[in-house]
Amino acid sequence: MMGVRIPPGLPYLTHACVMNGEVMAVEVKGIVNKVKQFLREVRAELKKITWPGRKETIASTVVVIVIVLISGVYLGIVDAILSRLIRFIVY
Repeated sequence: MMGVRIPPGLPYLTHACVMNGEVMAVEVKGIVNKVKQFLREVRAELKKITWPGRKETIASTVVVIVIVLISGVYLGIVDAILSRLIRFIVY
């Protein structure tokens, strides 16, 4: 079919038990194992991260604040100019 792939179906419950008239999933063991594996992989990935130091964090923060202030001033000036232009045209 011209390179179109059909995704696999959704997982289904292999076992179920009836408790107090309700059907409850018994596949908890598989889910617990999947969660454990996921957390192991997350921990392994977090160990690979090179966290920034205090100086680098402060420097990056200062850069972000300066850029935000410059952008704010620029947008404020453009807004004031356009507002006066619209006011001049309308009135």
